[in-house]
Amino acid sequence: MAKHVLWHAHASKLWDRFVIDVRRRLASAVGLVQTHFAKHARLSFARVAEYQKRAAVHVHAVVRLDGPNGPHEAPPAWGTAELLTGAVSASARRVLVRAPYSPAVGELVLRWGAQVDARPLRADGDGPDDDAVAAYVAKYVTKGASETGAGVDHALSTWGDIESAPVSGHVRTLMRTCWHLGSLAEYAPLRLRDWAHTLGYRGHILTKSRAYSTTYAALRADRAAHQRNSAEPQDGTAAEATWRYVGSGYTPGAAQLAAGIAEDLALNREFAREAMSDQRWGE
Repeated sequence: MAKHVLWHAHASKLWDRFVIDVRRRLASAVGLVQTHFAKHARLSFARVAEYQKRAAVHVHAVVRLDGPNGPHEAPPAWGTAELLTGAVSASARRVLVRAPYSPAVGELVLRWGAQVDARPLRADGDGPDDDAVAAYVAKYVTKGASETGAGVDHALSTWGDIESAPVSGHVRTLMRTCWHLGSLAEYAPLRLRDWAHTLGYRGHILTKSRAYSTTYAALRADRAAHQRNSAEPQDGTAAEATWRYVGSGYTPGAAQLAAGIAEDLALNREFAREAMSDQRWGE
C-alpha cells in the first residue's frame, strides 16, 4: 500500500520528467541542441488521469508535435508520427523518480508501468478525427471523475473522516496509508494527509499544456462576451438579463381580499370552539 500511495504522490513529477525526456529525444534524433528545440517545434499534450478498479491512476494522453508557434503551424518535415511515437515509447520506459528514503519504507524507484501503448492519431481520414479524439479524452475525464475508486471529493481532516468515508475497504486502506505516511518527516513535502481523499494523487484529472488548445482565460472572455450580447434584446425578445425586480407581496386590492378571508377563517374557528363547548355542557 505504501508503494501505491507514493507512486500517486510522485505521478505528476514523473510526467514532467517524461515530457522533458521526449523533447530531449526528439532534439537528439534530428541533431538539434535541446535548448534550440523550441525554435523548430513545440510539444503539446492533453493528459487524463483515470482511477482503475484497483484505485491506481492510469494515464491517457494525446501528445502532439506542432510548429514553433503552436497548433496553427505545421511541424517541421522531420516531425513524423513515427518519430514522435518512438520517442514517447522510449521515454515512458526510461524515466524514473526516486522517492525520499524512509526507514519505514526504504528507497523506492518509481516508473511508468509496462503497459505503454503509443499509437499515432491521424486527421487525414486514416485515423480518428478531432471529434473522436475529443470523445476519447471526455470519456476518461468523466470516468475518472465519477469512479468511486478515486476516493472522495473533499479533504479529510481527521482519522474519523477516513473511517466514515463512503468508500470500499481497499480505498479506505489507501487513505489510512496516506495518513500514516503523512506523519513521517521524510514525506512531509508530499502533504499526504492533505491528499488522503485522492489516495495521495496530487494532480488534476485533466491537464494540458498551454498551447495544446484554447486557454481558460480565452474561454472566460468568450463567455463574458456572450453574456453581454445576450443582454441586448433582439427581434423584440426580452433577454433574462433585461429583467428587473419590481416588488413582492399583495397589491392593495389583493391585500383587502386576503384580510377578509383571514377574518372569515378566524370567525369560523371561533364558532367551532363555541359549538364544541355547548355540546360538552349539554352532556
